[in-house]
Amino acid sequence: MPSRLRVPCGYLLGLVVLALAHPVPTSLASGGAIALLGEALRLWASGHIDKTRALATGGPYAHTRNPLYLGSLVMAVGVAVAAASPWAALATAVYFAAFYPSVMREEADFLRARFPEPYAAWADRVPLFLPRLAPAGPRASTFQWERVRRNREWRTAIALPALAALLWARAWLP
Repeated sequence: MPSRLRVPCGYLLGLVVLALAHPVPTSLASGGAIALLGEALRLWASGHIDKTRALATGGPYAHTRNPLYLGSLVMAVGVAVAAASPWAALATAVYFAAFYPSVMREEADFLRARFPEPYAAWADRVPLFLPRLAPAGPRASTFQWERVRRNREWRTAIALPALAALLWARAWLP
């Protein structure tokens, strides 16, 4: 799938999940907790990344080369759990399988070309997606709240409670 369709299809996925959802209080609570962990990872990663200017290798980037995408996946799992629908979970899995492998390849190719030597040293020690427990690699970046703002992570931080409110409403509406 072309990566330019990832965000618009993500909004469509949200609507599909809402339509398929059958949330109950326990699914909302457990799914919400999982989704918050994903957003925490995204916030941590956003504070380290200085897009196209420097290679982020500190913080969560010392555990996985794609902590933003891992955080998105954890958030999506949380939303699927909150939705309490196997069909919503399947739609979410299809979305991630369709977009994220190619997006991660594109980004790896871009970073490899932009930062050849640092990327090679980092990629040699840090896994592409599933995190390693102990940090590895150069760990050169540091967390800055200004980066979180500049990377517009506030959009995801706002979208998550909005989706939670919609799922909560869905639990009480027929």
